[in-house]
Amino acid sequence: MRMNRNGRTTVAAVLMAAGLVTATAGAGQAAAGHGRQSAGAYSESASAHAAQAGENMQYGGGPVQLHPVVYLVFWGSQWKSDTNGIPAYLTSLFQGLGTTSDNWSTITSQYTDSSGQGPSFSGAVLGGVWMDNAKAEPANPSANAVASEGNRGASHFGVTGNADAQIVVLSAHGTHPDGWPNSGFCAYHDYTGSVSYTNMPYQLDAPAGSRCPNSALGGKLDAFSIVEGHEYAESVTDPQAGNGWVAPNGEEIGDQCESDFQAVTLSTGTFAMQPIWSNNANGCVIHN
Repeated sequence: MRMNRNGRTTVAAVLMAAGLVTATAGAGQAAAGHGRQSAGAYSESASAHAAQAGENMQYGGGPVQLHPVVYLVFWGSQWKSDTNGIPAYLTSLFQGLGTTSDNWSTITSQYTDSSGQGPSFSGAVLGGVWMDNAKAEPANPSANAVASEGNRGASHFGVTGNADAQIVVLSAHGTHPDGWPNSGFCAYHDYTGSVSYTNMPYQLDAPAGSRCPNSALGGKLDAFSIVEGHEYAESVTDPQAGNGWVAPNGEEIGDQCESDFQAVTLSTGTFAMQPIWSNNANGCVIHN
């Protein structure tokens, strides 16, 4: 997402089941600080297969995730009473991403690290799901509290310090992580110093007229796959939020393509997704 707060991703235009137990598999903020990425408002006119106005990504010398693994952390006892099926929906999304049916994630493979290697995918990127619901998530957790929950997730899964791991901290209905939805982002990714993580608010709580897309393709949970897909791709190519692949204008691979949401079919279902920027195509693409 567009870099504002010194690396934090303010996904101002990109988007964010109870009963699941931990499952293991192999394997930004708008306006100011390091690590947070931000995304601007979505436009509605760009073509997902044609070059859009934007700048190619440039490499900043930092890591990329060569074998990405995603861990979902559903924060708070509030998830026990949630009936919208979000944990199951996002679990299915990440069980499909990385498989042979996925030619969306592979767009990121062109973005190599200092060794010349880029991200590769040989199976589902989902590493685990944790319902951290022993106690309620605070109503108004600070940015530091979200980062701390990211560290808790990394410790729970045993991936602290793992450069390929990304922790998705999913806040519950009725909460306002880091001031959301009044702080200029839909979600953002950042880096705690030990793990890449995403602050993913409860997108169904976005107010009417919000820049956060809802039901983009007619599905109730479209916002979750669109915004989390955006953050996932940017976490792969810029996991430390600022020193990976970023355009001269401060935007990451999701920020320049926040339009033309399309249905992406994976082995686990069909999901609303946005195009992401391809240097190879000099524009936004929906598949590799």
